[in-house]
Amino acid sequence: MQRRSFITSLSAALTLGGLGTSLARAGSESAAPAPLARVLPRGLRPGSTVGIVCPASAANTQDIKDFTDLCKFWGVKVKLGKNISKRNGYLSAPDNERASEFMQFIEDPEVDAVVCARGGYGVMRILPMLDFAAIRQAGKIIMGFSDITALLIAANQLSGVVTFHGPVASSSFDEFTVRSLRETVIAETSHTLATFSNSRLTTIAPGIAQGKLTGGNLALVVSTLGTKYEIDTTDAILFLEEVNEEPFRVDRMLTQLWLAGKLQSCKGVALGNFRDCEARGTSISPVSFTLEQVFEQRLASLGIPVVYGLPFGHVRSKLTMPLGVQAEIDATSKTIRILEPAIS
Repeated sequence: MQRRSFITSLSAALTLGGLGTSLARAGSESAAPAPLARVLPRGLRPGSTVGIVCPASAANTQDIKDFTDLCKFWGVKVKLGKNISKRNGYLSAPDNERASEFMQFIEDPEVDAVVCARGGYGVMRILPMLDFAAIRQAGKIIMGFSDITALLIAANQLSGVVTFHGPVASSSFDEFTVRSLRETVIAETSHTLATFSNSRLTTIAPGIAQGKLTGGNLALVVSTLGTKYEIDTTDAILFLEEVNEEPFRVDRMLTQLWLAGKLQSCKGVALGNFRDCEARGTSISPVSFTLEQVFEQRLASLGIPVVYGLPFGHVRSKLTMPLGVQAEIDATSKTIRILEPAIS
């Protein structure tokens, strides 16, 4: 694998106080979020504190040991949420407790970043309970993947804060993952912007495009369509990943994005490796399209660059992808590049 170092204004009609008022009206109405000036969270430094929370399913202290050891190595302190090791069905705790824990860490002046312990399920249930004005004011790193996608997109769009699709605290932290994470969220004197290139990626549609980076888990992106938390793909480089879905289900979700107009408004699409998503004999018919055929049928005709096989999401070695910064995709040379800083 070849790789180099990997690492819009607030509407005049909308004050920050008004933002808090409008966001309090959580519900199922669909409305495009007002443009917000981007907030770069403060990068981690020796002496910083990372809060680990469970806004979805549960984890335990042993699950997150590799991450807490990494933080210690970096000189970063760790503060654990009270819902670590709790169980409430497939959730870590009742909705109000998970939302309260998350907001407590956002508002805690001693906490510099909030990292989710794991995904699973549950983030969508607490979105109406979150204070996006407070998230904007705090301007902290928020990171995770999988089910955490819904939180990352909502916080980025409704608070303007750059968020991070990267490892959860219970992830594996191999050299590749650690290097990408360090180069994305650790503040250093000379911070290089991220570039990843791999000749083994698959070009679905050639070309080069630049745009705002956004995306995450395909199922979560689709699940929030029609709500105030749905993804804004206008002029975006959309990145998508998935795990354990048959090709026809991936087809269905991509088709829903197309029917909603979300694919047509993109500048480019960066696809993960979609782990365990090839047909396994449980499809709706004896013969299935391959995943690559699905991507060609659903995406190649958009007239934008599309590349497939990037390492983010449900893979052991993963990139950390900042939502809300400008990026460039070169589907011909099979490269993705971050064009501006994601932290201050």
